[in-house]
Amino acid sequence: MTGRSAAVDVFGPTAELYQSVRPGYPPGIADQLVAYHGGTPTSVVEVGAGTGKGTEVLARIGAPLICLEPDPRMAALLATRFPHVRVHGDTFEQWAPPAGGVDVLTCAMAWHWLDPATRNPRARQALTPGGTLAIFGHRYDYADPVQRAAVRAVLHAIDPTVRERQADWFHQDVVEHGQFLDVHKEVFRRELPLDRQRYLDLVRTFGPFLTRPPEQQQRGLAALGRLVDEFGGTVTLDLRTTLVLGRAGRRADAR
Repeated sequence: MTGRSAAVDVFGPTAELYQSVRPGYPPGIADQLVAYHGGTPTSVVEVGAGTGKGTEVLARIGAPLICLEPDPRMAALLATRFPHVRVHGDTFEQWAPPAGGVDVLTCAMAWHWLDPATRNPRARQALTPGGTLAIFGHRYDYADPVQRAAVRAVLHAIDPTVRERQADWFHQDVVEHGQFLDVHKEVFRRELPLDRQRYLDLVRTFGPFLTRPPEQQQRGLAALGRLVDEFGGTVTLDLRTTLVLGRAGRRADAR
């Protein structure tokens, strides 16, 4: 899927639920980004901003911020939450960076929606020399290995084709494409206990769930609900948040 264009019809109907139940990001991400960049940037662009979960952190930086969000329902909610942010309805592929590029390009939980063949070089081209790429996102795991095994068994029984991405996969993606220098990774972790309803609502916002047929969705929610009841009504997530930072060298430096 490219530039979140394929995600437009996936997440739009759940925009309000997405905003309500998706966990936010550690405030320390803003501090790490500014320290890595060497000071407050003059411009920040966020790709695939959604309802603004990542925007909450980026707004702490205090720099002019542009958010790209092609889904009109998510963009409307984003604009309401952040009236001082410029919201563009472009995909990453449609967006034309300003002459000379931007200081910081960011992407929160949307890197996998961008074209794997072009996302790294396009991000590099959008930045000024010395500019910063910042990608961050959550990986949802389970604090209790028994809960983890039970949930995975249920999901596999419903759809054996389900596959999880490798932890911190976007760090490896940036390193392997060689477009950025001084690539750095920072990991934040916290436990997140959720009751039955909150957990099922969170599942209802996940892309792999939303792209399944309605009948399969209902089977999955029913099976997961029964599991949570067996767990005593609570699931505790091991929420791993990874921040990947990279620096755009001069054109001759990018490999």
